[in-house]
Amino acid sequence: MVGAAVSQLGGLDYAFNNAGINNLGANEYDDAVWARSLAVNLTGVMLCMREESEVMLARGGGAIVNTASINGLVGNGAQPGYCATKHGVVGLTRHGALRWAKAGIRVNAVCPGVIETPMTAPLTADPEMKKVLDSMTPMGRMGRADEIAAAAVWLCSDAASFVTGHAMVIDGGATAV
Repeated sequence: MVGAAVSQLGGLDYAFNNAGINNLGANEYDDAVWARSLAVNLTGVMLCMREESEVMLARGGGAIVNTASINGLVGNGAQPGYCATKHGVVGLTRHGALRWAKAGIRVNAVCPGVIETPMTAPLTADPEMKKVLDSMTPMGRMGRADEIAAAAVWLCSDAASFVTGHAMVIDGGATAV
């Protein structure tokens, strides 16, 4: 993926590692479910960072943004795999920030709360569940994907030139309580 981007675009200045799965209702202690969560949510981010950083090091800098979650900052009693892997993304983000700061690579994470995406669509199809999800934030609504994208764009921009190692919470106030 990184090689294709470099080949088509001539380089790589910014990267947004935005992958994740959420195994709602699954037993995340099941070996196969746990392994898939780890592979997609954490190992996938590490592999992307490894390849992206090599290109950025050769170019003299860049910015990487990883998608974690508020579940990477607080506990979640229902989803051990999701919670553990998103905590791992925050830790991996901080590691990258420390490792590559002097080389001019900034590494940050966005930590969304409940966001309207295809991942939450099965839940929001039920009007009662949609009300529950909306009520999970002090703002009284779920977030939108464009709100997360705007934060990622800002973290990649020169406006965030002194920001690295940050886990930016975008959750409508859910973690403020």
